[in-house]
Amino acid sequence: MNNLKTYQGEELGIDCIDMQTVKLAGLLHDIGHGPFSHLFEHEFLPRVDPGSTWSHENMSALLLDSIVDKHAIDIEDDYLKMVKEMIIASSKSATMKSAKDKHFLYDIVANGRNGIDVDKFDYIDRDCRACGLGSNFQYWRLMEGMRVMGDEICYPAKDYLSIHKLFSTRADLHRTVYTHAKVKAVELMLVDALIEANDYLGISWHANDPEDFWKLDDTIIKSIETAPNNELKKAKEIIQRIRRRELYKFCNQYSVPKDKLEHFKNITSQDIVCSQKSSGVLLKEEDVVVSNVKIDLTRGKDNPLESIKFFKDFGCDEKFPITDDRVSHLLPAYNEDRIVRVYAKKPELVEAVSEAFENLQLRMYGEKTQVHDTPKKKRMRSL
Repeated sequence: MNNLKTYQGEELGIDCIDMQTVKLAGLLHDIGHGPFSHLFEHEFLPRVDPGSTWSHENMSALLLDSIVDKHAIDIEDDYLKMVKEMIIASSKSATMKSAKDKHFLYDIVANGRNGIDVDKFDYIDRDCRACGLGSNFQYWRLMEGMRVMGDEICYPAKDYLSIHKLFSTRADLHRTVYTHAKVKAVELMLVDALIEANDYLGISWHANDPEDFWKLDDTIIKSIETAPNNELKKAKEIIQRIRRRELYKFCNQYSVPKDKLEHFKNITSQDIVCSQKSSGVLLKEEDVVVSNVKIDLTRGKDNPLESIKFFKDFGCDEKFPITDDRVSHLLPAYNEDRIVRVYAKKPELVEAVSEAFENLQLRMYGEKTQVHDTPKKKRMRSL
């Protein structure tokens, strides 16, 4: 906002209200996250409430209303509405903008138009540093070069590869950090623990009321651990297993073949169990956990850069899209990966689950699509 005001403030009519509105949206856009952030929204709630349309963006807006009402904060309704719309701008339920002009303001905090926003600038830089990963993405270059044209933030054509680095670095973080096999093992166990505790603690009910929702945070795990109730026994046992590092055992994974991606349906525990052939161990659905991981450049199989507008230089008033083939033939031809991972809840079931997983691949694709076999040591540990 400072950059835009400095270079185009008079032309765009940027005032102190615009500055304050975007600041508020930036500060408040994630207050609607539940315990363990995306796990609560994408893993827990769909299990206890299939078909749920709940989103942390919408909850952020509800909480904002609740805070304003409860503390009698003096803010005009129009400005409050703009803040909320900026927060939900990238969600599926995004509504029409309040403002008849300055639509570019809605692309800064959460950009539903093409995915370039300061939210990504923040967490990509922070997470790379926190995890000891190198990052070549330099967000300040984009902010220095950007320009509003036709009510849309556009970028110099020479920064095309820098923008691609933003999305590819995000995808790398998902692959190596956010969806790491061990990370997912812990997440799957946390979800199971929350589900076991849900009926007694009413966790999912709190998600419907901002007055109750703000009380939910990561400390719910400690609440489960220290509760004296027998009703939470199963949930406690799962959390204690996490504490002891007795995680669900990762058996193997495969990437869905490119030609099968379009019609791919998530693999389930039932699919694995039904693929078991004669074995000394009879698997049950509750013995197996499947994690279907989707990694993309923010727009599924589509390239997000096709939604971005560029300009040649600052003396040019024309904005235009750029196709990959005009820049580099080294960029990926496909922009989405789907990885299927399977886990055994008990160590002694690793061999049976691994074999059933291989049988499933043979049945679906006519070959084992995993990169390597389950190590013999891991299989032998189960004997």
